Amino acid sequence: MKYTILASGSKGNACIVESQGVRLMIDCGTTKKYLTQRFAEIDMNFSDIDALLITHDHTDHTSQVKHFQESTLFSPSILNWEYQHVIPYESFKFAHFDIFPIKTSHDVQDSVGYIICDGYETLVYITDTGYIRDYDLQFLKGADYYILESNHDPELLMQTRRPYSIKRRILSDTGHLSNEEAGLVLSKIVDANTKEIVLAHMSEEANEVALALSTVQELVDNEHIDFNVAKQFELMFGGN
Repeated sequence: MKYTILASGSKGNACIVESQGVRLMIDCGTTKKYLTQRFAEIDMNFSDIDALLITHDHTDHTSQVKHFQESTLFSPSILNWEYQHVIPYESFKFAHFDIFPIKTSHDVQDSVGYIICDGYETLVYITDTGYIRDYDLQFLKGADYYILESNHDPELLMQTRRPYSIKRRILSDTGHLSNEEAGLVLSKIVDANTKEIVLAHMSEEANEVALALSTVQELVDNEHIDFNVAKQFELMFGGN
């Protein structure tokens, strides 16, 4: 299994997971121009995506859905196109992939993260959640790859010029995971199988790459894991 993160952050999100010639895409935010450019860099077209998995209906995750009508669409929330409804904790198959959605906690009616297994390796993709339930840790343990939100540092967030209402939303149970919260979750779920961790959906104003990495690495304390940070507008490659 390999993955390519095309964009990660409040201005757009998109990630491709590929195995045995089948390509899944998680979310499709940003602009058509940006996605077209990134696809060209990896020698792909929109039509090469076999299935599109939506996490929730905020525009930074769904803005380019209309360009993936040739793909099979999966979503926990209502789309204006034909799609298959995703229900948290009800697994489904696509090609050789087993996909297990778990409920996330965000300020939207329906939102999920995805646990994706190709029969050999497992990838966990979770962003846009104020917290992760203890109940869900059992499903998240022992994955090969984690792409997990590490959105902000609370002190840096409070120093920004954002309205207090926005700061309060981000810090709430329906907001976004902080660096420390991400690290604490990861410390409970990584094991000897874990190869790579990508910190995702990082705030450009309320976080710093070095700070996020140091905070999470100190909590996880595993020198055998490769840690990376996904950028807002930059390709990142991982997996085998």
